[in-house]
Amino acid sequence: MPALVDANDDEGTQVLTQSIAIMEYLDEMYPEPPLLPSAPLDRAYVRGIALSIACDIHPLNNLRVLRYLVRELGASEDAKNAWYRHWCENGLTALETRISADGRAGKFCLGDTPTLADRCLVPQLANARRVDTDLSRMPTLLRIAENCAQLDAFIQAEPARQPDAE
Repeated sequence: MPALVDANDDEGTQVLTQSIAIMEYLDEMYPEPPLLPSAPLDRAYVRGIALSIACDIHPLNNLRVLRYLVRELGASEDAKNAWYRHWCENGLTALETRISADGRAGKFCLGDTPTLADRCLVPQLANARRVDTDLSRMPTLLRIAENCAQLDAFIQAEPARQPDAE
């Protein structure tokens, strides 16, 4: 589970968990550049995309679930990866349809400024690629991820660049 240890002078050391909560906290503490747009409808749209990823796609293919499939249910590596691909393709296809049909996407999920939604999308696509998920029917999502990959904030956030990377 992601965690952020924040040593705040006013409130002492706090441990925050869950990706969305951590990102919203960081957005509130360091509002430039913002992760959420200012218009309420746009904020709801961005949160909806982020939560679709965090609640509908990711839980079915997180390591805890994948380990359970292997250890408790005896799934083979191939069966586990098929499970992973199925749920990734299912969720990402729905997301592709939603974002491409909505017409709000520009360089990113909402217009030309990266948001919380983009920050959730990029690692989910990386997870999908790890098990050879067919992403060919997701041109909008791939284009958005490619645009994100050009930004320093996304480059610096890559898991391999983190101090606790294995």
